[in-house]
Amino acid sequence: QLQLVESGGGLVQPGGSLRLSCAASGFSLDNYVVTWFRQAPGKEREGISCISQSAGSRSFRDSVKGRFTIAKDSAQNTVYLQMNSLKPEDTAIYFCAADTKARCLWSTDDRIPGNALSGVTEYAYWGQGTQVIVSS
Repeated sequence: QLQLVESGGGLVQPGGSLRLSCAASGFSLDNYVVTWFRQAPGKEREGISCISQSAGSRSFRDSVKGRFTIAKDSAQNTVYLQMNSLKPEDTAIYFCAADTKARCLWSTDDRIPGNALSGVTEYAYWGQGTQVIVSS
């Protein structure tokens, strides 16, 4: 079965940390760009971080730069999103997505074709999401 499964969400206090996992089954993430998205209540889904097939290119939305990191473990076929210094505005459902044609660029511009962080790029696979709540 071809699927992505996220895990690691939960309730954390402001300033705390969480590590999200995106595990793939049925295909190798080494052939895919993987992007983390999030959607807060009443807001549009936004791409926040991506990692290229080789892990040589990684990108972050400005709102999470310096606080979030992304990494891939090819042996585990899993991509991780380490989230530090969490803020209440990070509260959202977090999704991972994978596609061979996406491009992990240093931009969130929707006008760039295939831009991984864009809200209009299509993805072959999506996970079911994991809830992150940042609250005291």
